[in-house]
Amino acid sequence: MALKKFPLPDVGEGLTEAEIVGWKVQAGENVTVNQVIVEIETAKASVELPCPWAGTIRDLLVEPGQTVEVGTPIISIEMAGAEPEPEPEPEPQESSGKIGEESNGRIATLVGYGPRTSSAKRRPRKDRVNGTATPGTATPGTDTGGTDTGGTDTRGTATAAPPEPRAPQVEEVRGSVPLAKPPVRKLAKDLGVDLRSLAGSGTGGVITREDVQTAAAPAAPAAAPSGARERRVPIKGVRKATAQAMVDSAFTAPHVTEFLTVDVTPMMELREQLKSDPAFRGVKITPLAFAAKAMCLAARRTPDVNATWDEAAGEIVYKDYVHLGVAAATPRGLVVPKVRDADGMSLRELAEALEQLTNTARDGKTAPADMVGGTITITNVGVFGVDTGTPIINPGESAILAFGAIRDMPWVVDGQVVPRKICQLALSFDHRVVDGQQGSQYLADVGALLANPSLAFTY
Repeated sequence: MALKKFPLPDVGEGLTEAEIVGWKVQAGENVTVNQVIVEIETAKASVELPCPWAGTIRDLLVEPGQTVEVGTPIISIEMAGAEPEPEPEPEPQESSGKIGEESNGRIATLVGYGPRTSSAKRRPRKDRVNGTATPGTATPGTDTGGTDTGGTDTRGTATAAPPEPRAPQVEEVRGSVPLAKPPVRKLAKDLGVDLRSLAGSGTGGVITREDVQTAAAPAAPAAAPSGARERRVPIKGVRKATAQAMVDSAFTAPHVTEFLTVDVTPMMELREQLKSDPAFRGVKITPLAFAAKAMCLAARRTPDVNATWDEAAGEIVYKDYVHLGVAAATPRGLVVPKVRDADGMSLRELAEALEQLTNTARDGKTAPADMVGGTITITNVGVFGVDTGTPIINPGESAILAFGAIRDMPWVVDGQVVPRKICQLALSFDHRVVDGQQGSQYLADVGALLANPSLAFTY
């Protein structure tokens, strides 16, 4: 039987680690190919991993709640009928054994084992006088004036003693290349830790994530007073990824936010009409669906809001498609799954896609591939009863629309103050890509479509 270890795969684009949420199997259980064995949580989504082999579970190598790097073995499986994989020969332990005891051909000393004993002898050298071979062993040299003359051969000729091992100098240690995996190097760079200043705790002196995190951790605060009511939660997964993305966006793209108050009474009246339309039977038509459709239509007239600033290439990338990101609040934190090619969908198709997308996101089952590649985003703050806000642009995009709560408010219509359905919109855009005129035009177009849905025929 062969024992194979299944390494944690990269289930997304450039992911370096994941948390083991829970095992679906246990040691001793038989599994089949593609059977789900574990649920993991990455920085983008919760994913269930299938088993690549059929066999019997030997060991679960990682505990639930533990975060491991991509490539780390997480489970071992015995496969019947296969040749066992050769196990690497273990390195001799430097600290084991008693002083003076021989192990593996070496004698234990105070700091480990001395040089390996061997029956090999030096090659006999020929006598320069008669050509006969003489043993090449050396005798201890004599001390003459404090100078070591080494040893002498059988004819009394001086031979050089082997040089004493020299401890590495400080400059050599600092100048050497630290041993660390690429994800650990990136973590050290992000945290501002100099790897050359660390002593690796891993096998062979390899620097681990824990070494870097320990070096970067601030000094422990004073103990809280007895009875203090607080709790600490590690920053990881979706929360960690969201925080980093928002910081990167806020301090990279120059944000401008504009606001617009809109009378959406006609849109809400159309929504009521569609509820009784057989073509929309079984479909949940939400105000968000109308706002999403208006965004896609308005992007045709102002394509700049759907473009990307490519700093490395020195280019602005205009896209002839809309991958609409929808900010969704989930128990795991804020995620932004995408509706692919939303601009090519009808209102019904868009409503169905939004419902499916948000339900999947709340269940934590969004595929990692659906979390990347967005072109513009909408966030529905109105669902929480909030009027509006100043949303932060998602990295790689140029605009985001905040869709506020729809309220009954007094509004002037034909000179008369009447109650109407009022909504506030807020558009944040990257001023490197979108000028004020373009941002204002786009926001006005979205508002006009919500205030008068019939304008869609003109776009």
